[in-house]
Amino acid sequence: MKILMLQPKVTEDKSENLAKVEKLLEDEKTTDVDFLVLPEMFNCPYEAEKFDDYAEEIPGPTTDLLSRLASDHDLYIVGGSIPERSGGDVYNSSPVLDPTGKIIGKHRKIHLFQVNYPGKIQFDESKYLKGGNEQTVLETKFGAIGVAICYDLRFPELLRGMAKAGSRVIFLPAAFNTTTGPAHWKPVLRTRAIDNQTFVVAGSPARNRESSYKAYGHSLVVDPWGEVLIEAGAGEEKLTVELDLDKIDEVRKRLPLLDSLKPEVYST
Repeated sequence: MKILMLQPKVTEDKSENLAKVEKLLEDEKTTDVDFLVLPEMFNCPYEAEKFDDYAEEIPGPTTDLLSRLASDHDLYIVGGSIPERSGGDVYNSSPVLDPTGKIIGKHRKIHLFQVNYPGKIQFDESKYLKGGNEQTVLETKFGAIGVAICYDLRFPELLRGMAKAGSRVIFLPAAFNTTTGPAHWKPVLRTRAIDNQTFVVAGSPARNRESSYKAYGHSLVVDPWGEVLIEAGAGEEKLTVELDLDKIDEVRKRLPLLDSLKPEVYST
């Protein structure tokens, strides 16, 4: 499975952000790419008080573009995330499209980001967004994949559930910041990959120093043994990596963690 990850710098202009994704993809040879991965809130700034202004329905303008790109380039797209309007609520949602351009599912961020680090960062998504309430596991021609968004990563029960439901690759659009990112981004991603013996593909926006919320960047991919296969820096980048899915079975045979679970003990 070949993955192409885009790490674009996001601005306040939605049309500019969408055009940038299209341009980055047009400039890339995609004939052998299977999945395109975009970051959290790739079509708008990560500013919670503005999510309502940028919100749109799914399907809508952003997923219409992703649908065309998926079919034109014959690949799956994990569409980062966008502010999704549904009824009177706004969700942080990741649409997933197949190579025909069909939306095969979407993940609504379950755990809404809250941080209170005086002098560094204070943020509370729950004031502006509604959380999802379903684990997202989708079938593809490569097998089952899981999708979570950013802060969901910090809740191991969610990713373990995805692994138990058959996910062999977990995609995680995210936007860790320059306070939590250096401390936790790579260690937590490696831990989730090791615990669940899956590939973890985590995409971030590039750092925009003019933005009030500064993303950490460092999109990366971790294999089931916990090795980082590829990692970006802080700026705009494109990453391409091949996943050897046979390594999942190899690692699980070597160290049969998932066969040794004892949920009847943990629930007491």
